Order: sequence, then C-alpha cells, then structure tokens
Amino acid sequence: MFKNGIGVRSVIFCAAVYITCVLACLHLPPQGSRMDEQRCILPPPLKVSRGTVLGRRSPFPLILLPQFGGYWIEGTNHKSSATPGPEQQPCAASHIKLETNSIAKIYRKQFMGKEHFNYYSMDTALGHLVFSMKYDVIGDQEHLRLLLRTKLKTHHDVIPISCLTEFPNVVQMAKLVFEEVNVDRFYPVLYPKASRLVVTFDEHVISNNFKFGVIYQKFGQTTEEELFGNSDESPAFVEFLEFLGDKIELHDFKGFRGGLDVTHGQTGTESVYTNFHNKEIMFHVSTKLPYTEGDTQQLQRKRHIGNDIVAILFQEENTPFVPDMIASNFLHAYVVVQVENACSDNVTYKVSVTARDDVPFFGPALPDPAIFKKGHEFHEFLFTKLINAEYACYKAEKFAKLEERTRSALLETLYEELHINSQSMMGLGGDEDKLENGGGGGGGFFESFKRVIRSRSQSMDAMGLSNKKPHTVSTSLSGSFTETPKTPGISLIIPGKSPTRKKSGPFGTRRSSAIGIENIQETLLSRATYKLVHSPYDIQWNNHFTIVHLNL
Repeated sequence: MFKNGIGVRSVIFCAAVYITCVLACLHLPPQGSRMDEQRCILPPPLKVSRGTVLGRRSPFPLILLPQFGGYWIEGTNHKSSATPGPEQQPCAASHIKLETNSIAKIYRKQFMGKEHFNYYSMDTALGHLVFSMKYDVIGDQEHLRLLLRTKLKTHHDVIPISCLTEFPNVVQMAKLVFEEVNVDRFYPVLYPKASRLVVTFDEHVISNNFKFGVIYQKFGQTTEEELFGNSDESPAFVEFLEFLGDKIELHDFKGFRGGLDVTHGQTGTESVYTNFHNKEIMFHVSTKLPYTEGDTQQLQRKRHIGNDIVAILFQEENTPFVPDMIASNFLHAYVVVQVENACSDNVTYKVSVTARDDVPFFGPALPDPAIFKKGHEFHEFLFTKLINAEYACYKAEKFAKLEERTRSALLETLYEELHINSQSMMGLGGDEDKLENGGGGGGGFFESFKRVIRSRSQSMDAMGLSNKKPHTVSTSLSGSFTETPKTPGISLIIPGKSPTRKKSGPFGTRRSSAIGIENIQETLLSRATYKLVHSPYDIQWNNHFTIVHLNL
C-alpha cells in the first residue's frame, strides 16, 4: 500500500488498461491470449432486439434475425421502383427448377428391363453393399455402368472399357466406383424379382407428397401464443389461402392428407390442398386446426405445424417475424409473405426467406426487390421454393444423422432379402427364409421394415433418448399402417433394424488390387436429399427417419 492509499493491484490494473488502450490506438494486438478470451463478443448490429425494432417507426423488415444468431436470411430489399430494371424482374421460368435426386432414378432408367447383374457383399468398414453392373454402349464406345449402394450414399460411375488395361472382375469394378471397398468377393443375386426390391430401395428417397405449415400473423403479434391463438381469417388471408390451393373437406378425403384425420374430425373439418406438378401438397393452416379454449399454447395446432419442416408465415400488416419465436425441433425454414393491396386488381406480395444456419441455400433465388405480383409466376416460384426448402433442410445436421440411420436399416433389410431369396433359389435356405408367395415386387422388403418399427416401439430404453428432448421430423405419406386417429404425444426416433435372421457368409477382408484406368468419371451427385414420410398411425416410417409417437 502506497502512502496515498492506492494499492499495488490498483496501479497494476490501471497500467494494464492504459497499455491496452495504447495498443488499440496503434491497431496492435495485445500481448497474450487471456485478454482475448475474456472479451465479450457482441451480436452484430443488425441483430437487435425485437422491442428495439418495434420502438422505431415503420416500415419494419419482414424478418428480424434472432439476437444471438442461428439463422440466415434472404430477401431484405422490398422497396419497389417506379421503373424497375432487369435485375428487379421476377425470376424467369428457366431459373425456377425443382431440385431432384436424379441418382435415385438411375436404376429404373438404365438397368431395369435391360440385361444387367446385381451383387451383394459385406464390408467390415462400409457395412452392407449392393452392387449393380451393366454393359452399356454410349455413342460408339463400350462402357461399364456401375451403381454401388452403401449405408451413406449411392455411388454411380460410367467407365469406358477402352480405358481399362484388362477387363475387371466384380470386386475390381466396385473399386472403380468407390476405392474404399475392401471385400474378398461379391455374391450374385439369383432371385428373379430382385430388380423390384432394388428399385424400391433406390426410390425410397423420392416422394410426391409434401406438407407445409401456414401461420397467420396479425399486426403487433410477437409471441408464439399469439400466432397460434388466431382463429378468425381476414379477407386478405382467405385470398392467400385460395391462391395456395383448394379448400377441401377432410372427412373421407381420398388424396394425400398430410397426417390430418379424415375419419373422426379430430384435426378440424377442412384444410387447403393442391397438386403441383404431380406432387400432392397438404397445408396445415393454423386457423383451420382445432382451437382449444383455455390452452394458451394451442398444442393441437402446434402438434402439426411444429412437426413440419417448412412453414409459410403470412403477414397482413407490417410486423417483423423472428424465426426463434416458435419453439420447434423440426421447423428449419420459413417463407414469410406480406401482402399489399389485398383483395384488389393489383395484389402484390413481399417475400423473405429464413432458415437455420446448417441449412444450405436453396433456390430459386429471390429477385431484387423481392416483390411479386399475384399470378402464375409467383405461384410457380413459391411452390418451388417451398419444396426445395424441404430438400435443403434434410441436409441439416439433425436430419442428416437420422437419414443415415434409416438408410442403413433399409439397406440391411434389402441385403438380407437378396441373400435369403438367392439362397432359396439354390435350395440352400429353409422355408422360413423364403419370401412368401405373392409377395413379390418389394412386399417382403417393406413389410419386414414395418415389423422393425413395431418391434422397436416397445422399448424406450433402447433409444437412449428417455432423458433428452426428442429430435424428430414428421412429414407425410399417404400410405399408412392403419387409420387410427392420433392424440397429442411425444415423438421418439426409432432406429430401424432388420427383423430377418442374419446369415453368416464367407466374406473376407482381403483387399484386391485395383486395375489401372484413366481417371474418367462422371461428377458424383451430392448426397441425396430426402422426403420424409408421415404415417396416420402413431408409428411412422419415412424415407430417412423412423418415428414413434407415444400417446400420453
């Protein structure tokens, strides 16, 4: 302690502050990393609080990013110009394209009905493998068309035979399409209906059924409870719903129902449905789902919309939407639409899009400014954006893990069906291993997968999720196990596993040497995006995920 009462610690602290300020003025980094570790990282200036924005004068943005991030945004300019330039015109039809998983259709287009060979094997690292090979002539050149299915993805390649030093065996062919293959041999598939099983597996990622939420936001509404508490529909909202599709009666509805009850009326009496380029779409409209008096959270409504992956948020007046306003493990993307000049001859819609950070960008890109006239062009744009948004969301971390798990289970089931029936064809399998008569065309394959779900649904402990918040995705497929109405429940993910008996085979681990080729490959498609499937029963299996709803 000095005579004037100033302590040594105070002197040291003041000196440290002085040095830091000097270094900052000189644009030099301070010595050591401890000071960096102790610094508070402030959110970017644009991510201000909701109250701060609402305290300002309008107009407000359509979307306000959460204060602590986690989402990206597209379409922030909505200032119309009296003389719009070329960059302000709506997207041309050539730029509006649905994202498709073309690799899932290769087997049907290139292999089925043509001479080809199917094989199966087990790799200690890659797991179950199903391989298809075909001799192909493209132009005046001979090629090998190869298709290898692993638990992670399907690999496709076309190899010119002229580039090979010698004609390869099956193991060498598999190495040509994926170098990581490490097996001693592949076994030929001898089952006459194998192609139907294989194409069913390949195309399980293709769906023509989609469901999207539609949420009505009135002026000044900034909470989830307010959004789901809306029951009346303004003329502007009714006009927008008519733009989306047809109002249908749910009772005895025969089309894709998107998980809604069409028998007992437990999910309301009507909804909005449409068919877009041979894709059935059911909308979960917040105001048409059952309203429960005294329930501030409106769980009957949130149960459906909260289990959607993509939702439209309709704004009749200028109030910003914050994407984390709605608590959901499933909703990953929102398309926010704000109307202007409603119910007139000059209706326009402002559009903004937001999605979680791990969702990749999806097209078509919004024009600048992001304003559309009501009409066919906006209809094409909006529906394409919605479908592509769902495909993009499947690449998010949560969904990608579930996708891998379900694909692995389906591939294991396919492998065992091919093995069992090939053995039966040679008289090597027992009667219990044979595919039931009349079950051709993939029946045994998917029936066995459904049995997986039923058997696994008996145990919560096996999931390791009893103490965790469930991360499930509930989208839809019109196909169902039974027409049993749902009640509110908790969703748990059930990893699939084949119920059929495993067969041990003489699969070695010797790595065959690859033959020399020129590196001629087609561009491998990125990992397939997937459409989820929603069952009307409280057990659901979909293109990627297995879900069980436990009724409480």
